[in-house]
This record gives sequence, structure tokens and C-alpha cells, in this order.
Amino acid sequence: MQQDISALRHTAAHILAQAVKRLYPTVKLAIGPAIEDGFYYDFETTTPFTPQDMEAIEKEMKKIVKQNLPLEHFTLSVDEALAYVDEQGEPFKRELLEGLTDAPSFYKQGEFVDLCAGPHMPKTGAVKAFKLQSVAGAYWRGDEKNAMLSRIYGTAFFTKDELAAHLERIEEAKKRDHRKLGKEMKLFAFMPEGPGFPFYLPKGLTLKNRLIDYWRKVHKKYGYQEISTPIMLIGDLWKRSGHYDNYRDDMYNSIIDEQEYFIKPMNCPGGMLTYGLDLHSYKEFPLRVAELGIVHRNELSGALHGMARARVFTQDDAHIFMTEDQLHDEIINIIKLYEDVYDAFGLHDFKFELSTRPEKSIGSDEAWEKATESLRNALDELGRPYVVNEGDGAFYGPKIDFHIKDCMGRSFQCGTIQCDMNLPERFDLTYIGPDGAKHRPVMIHRTCFGSIERFIGILTEHCAGWFPFWLTPVQIMVLPISERHHDAARKVYDELNAADLRVELDTRNEKIGFKIREAQLQKIPVMLIIGDKEVDENKVSVRSHANGDEGQQDLAVLIQKWKAESAI
Repeated sequence: MQQDISALRHTAAHILAQAVKRLYPTVKLAIGPAIEDGFYYDFETTTPFTPQDMEAIEKEMKKIVKQNLPLEHFTLSVDEALAYVDEQGEPFKRELLEGLTDAPSFYKQGEFVDLCAGPHMPKTGAVKAFKLQSVAGAYWRGDEKNAMLSRIYGTAFFTKDELAAHLERIEEAKKRDHRKLGKEMKLFAFMPEGPGFPFYLPKGLTLKNRLIDYWRKVHKKYGYQEISTPIMLIGDLWKRSGHYDNYRDDMYNSIIDEQEYFIKPMNCPGGMLTYGLDLHSYKEFPLRVAELGIVHRNELSGALHGMARARVFTQDDAHIFMTEDQLHDEIINIIKLYEDVYDAFGLHDFKFELSTRPEKSIGSDEAWEKATESLRNALDELGRPYVVNEGDGAFYGPKIDFHIKDCMGRSFQCGTIQCDMNLPERFDLTYIGPDGAKHRPVMIHRTCFGSIERFIGILTEHCAGWFPFWLTPVQIMVLPISERHHDAARKVYDELNAADLRVELDTRNEKIGFKIREAQLQKIPVMLIIGDKEVDENKVSVRSHANGDEGQQDLAVLIQKWKAESAI
């Protein structure tokens, strides 16, 4: 079925290209693959596509579908193929052909012919449920030094009901977009003075600090110590760690006393230096050292996406030092920690991905094989299904990635477990074994949230801004009905504040309905309404997001209940 949907979407991409060429014959064709949720095609055009163009293209696509053109496959020799694309005036197709030795594959539908390996549906009439969605810029072959192309995105399904459900999910995702909700809820901001650098507002910082409080509690339970290392370190250190050779383009640098320094994109080298300060014994192992390290990465401006892809973020890192014999059990320990954490946030659906050695890497084949088998065996023992992603490990070791699905079925990579038998060698890290001799430790790099910022973005969208009561920045809003109720409302506010509950008081000269709507927009889970009846009976009227109108209740009883629900 997955192959069929890919063929359907690939065919839709060809129909898109055919429609564009019919309407705009001078446009040049690049590539048009099927992707996870649809398809796209890249074009070189002298003027950008407009919304009116998109409507015309989609209308022409429907004509091509109605024509039910057969897709005919054929091959040409390389020379014949080059001559053909030159005749058609398609320079991007020529570039794709250059260097090929095997006979290139083509598909023809009506007057339209495209260089393509397939697969496709037998006829264009199979693509009945499709929708063009957006236009974006894209560099040819993903290289910013190449031509900027116009990329038209679309999606296609076998049935109109499937298409409608998908489009509905997209609209829901727009409503939940953390950038939109973060602005409405006054959590964080992005400004032109610092593209990609989030500004935390008071409520957003409260949210971040609550996440960190939880993080510290669970890591203490699992036996971690916490450290903090400098944000900037000398250039030679990054060359020793291998980051300079493998990550230089993403690192910010500065010159201090005629020496080059780099702002850290990762916490690893600082963790290595910290370990090396003392002589360690095998009796200390596994030595679990965690760090909430602020890191900076020089992301391309086009890749930035709110909190999900920022240039500065807090990485919830840890480096664990151990003997080789302890590696298997420690991996299992980390997996259980991660599952506990994700469960606490209602993220129960996640998958595991095992990534193996990339082409650009350091270390011996033997070390890589041992590390990879330890990760594989731990997943097998726990009975966790996983997929293998060949060649996508870190440059210093293989890894397990946790891919979490939110309530809309979207997948996000969060936690990672990376085995490393190489950096301990580069930093000459040792421990004293039971034989009294020095040995080399094995190390794991791992992050649970991935980054605090990214996790906030994921959680905001998963919860649609309605965070769990213990986590939400403002738990309770006190709403006096009129000015004569202000004193009673202030007393309620003071009692809640003294109980260390996060509460706000709205004394604006506005109608109570307006105040309630405002509190709902701010995603505040509980509202306490104070009017004549509440003042006379020394009660509060409770209105909650979970249950609606809950009637009058005793404040002291509510405080005890909410304090218990606020515990981490």
C-alpha cells in the first residue's frame, strides 16, 4: 500500500509538471518526487507563481486526469537522452544525465515526457483526489550556491475522503502551530534583531523552568549528577574532539587574545574535560553526568522554524562513562528513563530508529561494530520494534533515535542514545580497573527532550496550548464580576499565591464574559469567578477547561487539591 501511494503521488507530480508546461512553456523542469505527505515539483521560472497561477495549474491538472492518459515507460541511450533534453531546452535534466552510464529511464503521458525512474500509476485518471498546497523557494540540489527554483507542493490520496481528512489535519495543525500559540499566550517571541534566537517572556520562562524542575527530579531518580560547562572554548579543543572537521560550518567563532574560540554547538568537549579532572575508578561506574547546556548553531535562515529549529537552545545532555560490560544494561536504563518521561507528558506513541556508521566518521570498524550490537541487543531484549537507518549515525558512533508521534499523528525526533568508543580515546580518558591498571572507558551521549525549546514547541502543538495543570504557566485566573468584588477577589488571589499556585487577578473594567473569553484564549485551565453570591457565602465559583461550570466550592479544599495536582 505504501508503494502504491508513493506511485500515485509520483504520478501527481508528473501531472503537475505537465500542467505547468502547458500553461507556461518557457518554464524549466527540475525534479518532482513523492514525499511523505504528498509530492512537489521544482521549476525555474522568471516570475514567481501566484495564487491565481496555482488555481489555473490545478484546473489544468484536472483536465489531464480527465483525459486518463496512459503512462508509457521507455529508455534511451545516454547520448540519445542528452540529445533529447537539449532539444527540449531542459538544462537541469541534462545535469542529471551527465555522468550516467546505464540507459536513462523516461515516462511519457500524452505530449509530456520526463526523465524518471518511476514507479507510476498506469494512467493519469488514477489521480482523482489531489490538492496543490503552497509554493516555496528551493535551491537546485539543496545547494545555496545553485539556482533558486520555485517548488510547488501538493498532496494526493486514493479517495476524496482521505484527502479531506488530511486537509482537515493540516488546518488543525495551523491552529496548533506553536509560533502562533506562543505569541497569543505570551510565551516567547522572535524578533528581527535576532533571527532564530527566541526571547522568553515571563510565562514562557515559567514553562521552561517547570520542565527543567521535572527534568532534574527524574534525572536524580535515575542516578545522574549535574554539571555546567562554559559556552565558549578554545579552537584547538574542537579540533581534538572532531567537531571542527565535521561541524565547522555550523559553529560561531570569536577571537580572544589572538586565539580562535568557538561557541559550543554541543556539550561533549566540556564533558570530556570535566571527566578528565579526576582519576576515576571502575567502582564509580556507570558515572552519569548531565548538563542543561546552552548551545548555538549557525542554521541557514531558510531552515529556521520557531522553537523547533532555532539557532540557540538548551540541550538536555548527558554523558555516561562506563566499562564495556556495562554498556548493554545502561542502554536499557536510558530507554526506561525516556519512556517514563514521555509518558508523563501524554506522549505514548513513539518508534525507535537504529542508525549505523556514516561515511564521514571516526574510529575503528571493531569499535563501531561493538557499539552497534550493544544498541541492537538492548532493543531486542526489551522487545522494542525498530527500523535500521543505514549510514545515519553520529560521526563518533551509532545511535538510537526516539521518534514521537503527537495527537495528530505527526512524528518528531526527540531523544537519542549515542554510543561512543572514540572521544574517550581522543581525550585520553581513563579509569582504574579492578586489576589496578588504567583502562579506557566507554561513553554514551544522550538527550531526552532533545532540546528544551524544541520540546516546548512539540508539547505546545500536542496539547494545543492546554498544558497539564502542573506545567501550565498560569494555573488559575481570579475574575471579579465588578469593582465592588475586587477586595474579595484580591483576598482569594493572595491565598492562592501564598499556596505557591500560579495565579493571576483580572481587575480590568470589562464585562465578565469578555474576561472569561480572554482567559480561555490564554489557555488558563481554571477560572474563579467572584460576585455577590460568592462574597456572601465565602465561596468561589469554579469554571474549568476540563469540566466547564463546576459551581460554588470552598477555596481551602480547592487549594489542597490543586497543590497535590501541581506536584512534579
